Amino acid sequence: MRDKRNARILGIFYIIAALSSIIAVVLYGPVLSEQWQMAVANGSETKVLIGVLNDLLLVVTAVGTSIMLFPYVRLWNEHLALGYLCFRFMEAVFIAIGILSILGLLRLSTYYSTASLANAASLEPIGLLLQDIYRWTAMLGPNLMLGINTSLYSYLLYRTGYVPKPIAIFGMLTAVMVFVAGLLQMFGIIGPYSAVKGLVALPVGVYEMTLAVWLIVKGFHRDNLQKMRSPAA
Repeated sequence: MRDKRNARILGIFYIIAALSSIIAVVLYGPVLSEQWQMAVANGSETKVLIGVLNDLLLVVTAVGTSIMLFPYVRLWNEHLALGYLCFRFMEAVFIAIGILSILGLLRLSTYYSTASLANAASLEPIGLLLQDIYRWTAMLGPNLMLGINTSLYSYLLYRTGYVPKPIAIFGMLTAVMVFVAGLLQMFGIIGPYSAVKGLVALPVGVYEMTLAVWLIVKGFHRDNLQKMRSPAA
């Protein structure tokens, strides 16, 4: 019963992480647009702060998934499981840095509305820098780090047999896709919000939702879990 409960919690974490990440990006629109300076003046401060809360929830659930899954995948290979744990934490760290840049943009927007024309102009480069920092952290965390840790835990799920192997294989494929999407963005081949990047990176979200539903409904495969826990394993 404990394993079943843990699997459900893990699945719920995956769902919350996916939903909160989408909500945050949508609500960040006012400070990521070309008119970021007017975010506060246009009454978008609360909207952006709600986005920040969703990103904080994403950090919590990202760390939560790694904490809930690590004790199970370490039974097959502790080194790979530890690698997954570290890269998942790194993903959360990059997301947190991105949150700071969003809060910085929001604060600059507050200053902009009360600053003189000369002082307002001096804030422009800082705002553009903070926007770039957010985009870089979004690429390094939810793309590159996500690709690495997803490939690791999907491989571990494949070897342990906790979930059906087709799901785990699909996970490894989508991990490569989201990693490639990050690389393409890094080298300027595709934009951070382009349709191409969305199509390349979307499958990893489908995988996480598929895995989440399986964990909530079915849980870990009991026989394989017992096998991993046996002394012979």
